[in-house]
Amino acid sequence: MTQAQIQILVRLIRRHPRAAVLLFIVFAFIAGLEYFYATSPPHRIAALIHPAKLARLGERAANPRVQKYVAVLEEVQRSGKDPAVVASEAVAIAGLRGDLARLTAEAMLRNRVIAERLGCLNAAGLEEMRQGRAPTVTKGPYRGDPLSVDHIIPLSVMPEFDKVIANLELMPLRMNVKKNAGMGDRQQDLLKKLRAAGL
Repeated sequence: MTQAQIQILVRLIRRHPRAAVLLFIVFAFIAGLEYFYATSPPHRIAALIHPAKLARLGERAANPRVQKYVAVLEEVQRSGKDPAVVASEAVAIAGLRGDLARLTAEAMLRNRVIAERLGCLNAAGLEEMRQGRAPTVTKGPYRGDPLSVDHIIPLSVMPEFDKVIANLELMPLRMNVKKNAGMGDRQQDLLKKLRAAGL
């Protein structure tokens, strides 16, 4: 409740005790709805990927948010809901539109699949990701590596894409270290798409 709402309630209690009880119930119901929506998976993810919030972060500071939103998407998957629906709702809540919204949702869903295929969504891995930390890869040739966040279009080439969620992808650390800062076909294609989307 806000300070103004509390003052109104105090006045009503003094003048109309029964009406005050009804108003209190209404305020409590509204507060409950606000809490429910603020903690729903789409809203939790939207808070992590909102461009205005990302813009205030330092270099590479968006990386832990990738780990966090993947953990939320995995919770959604396990609850029997469709992560694609939640990702679409999240980008809309975050204010992303058109091609940028689509590219961002696709990147988020791809990162959940990457984490799953690398065996990072076990209990220990999920706990790390909820905290924005790198889980350990448990499957494949990079087993034992931390699951790092890579810039598809290299940071050295396009530093302005440092905090663009559609440009961030999960990758085992050794693979990330081996990757050069070149602009291959995939990087060029994403660059064109991001520019066409207004970045």
